[in-house]
Amino acid sequence: MAGDLPDYYFRVRENGAFVFRVDTENRQRRIDMDQIATVNIRKGEIKPHGDRQLTPEDMAAIEEWMAERLKLLEHRDIDDILRAVDYLNTTAQWAQSKATDDQLEQVTDALLLAMHDLRTVLVRKKADRLLKGG
Repeated sequence: MAGDLPDYYFRVRENGAFVFRVDTENRQRRIDMDQIATVNIRKGEIKPHGDRQLTPEDMAAIEEWMAERLKLLEHRDIDDILRAVDYLNTTAQWAQSKATDDQLEQVTDALLLAMHDLRTVLVRKKADRLLKGG
């Protein structure tokens, strides 16, 4: 098992991670995790933990993790939006075929305002892209 463990463990948090060096080469043959850094992915910051000096290997591993994490988060953002499109479609079908008058009364204003806001933003952004392109 110990041979299969990575050299670093990243405890993900909202805006980055705590970085731990994984050590299995000790007398007790236990897994030790020693915090070496804190990463803020939004700001692109890597801060050594305490008085530590990060090695070039530490920095390379952290920077690789940050790049992969940013790709994953970007993918999730797009996936969430595409899922929202599916929700809008199922909501339209529900409103047309299943919703009662009372249910529609509960959600109509909130949905109309949210859709109006979204439409306004999308139209403005589309116009901006068209103006830049032409």
